[in-house]
Amino acid sequence: MDGFKKVVFGGLVMGSLLVVGGQAQAAWRDIHQDRRDLHRDFRDIRSDRRDIRADRRDLHHDFKDLGGDRRELRRDYRDVRNDYRDIRHDRRDLRADLRD
Repeated sequence: MDGFKKVVFGGLVMGSLLVVGGQAQAAWRDIHQDRRDLHRDFRDIRSDRRDIRADRRDLHHDFKDLGGDRRELRRDYRDVRNDYRDIRHDRRDLRADLRD
């Protein structure tokens, strides 16, 4: 009977260790996924800032040139505005990821 108790107790201990190990592995996987999301959000923001700088240069060049077409000026201005909108969205996503 003593051997039976040892087997049952050992089985319970192993079962609980497996459950805890599975939960820890899932938590670790979530942490890595969150880090990837944060890195992706930072890359998106850097990319959007590069786009804004390029669009500003284009807009400045077109205003300076003044020989530029009005449609071209409006398109460049719209591009800058859209890039700012993208940055706002990326920042919102980053804040949401940082809260999680």
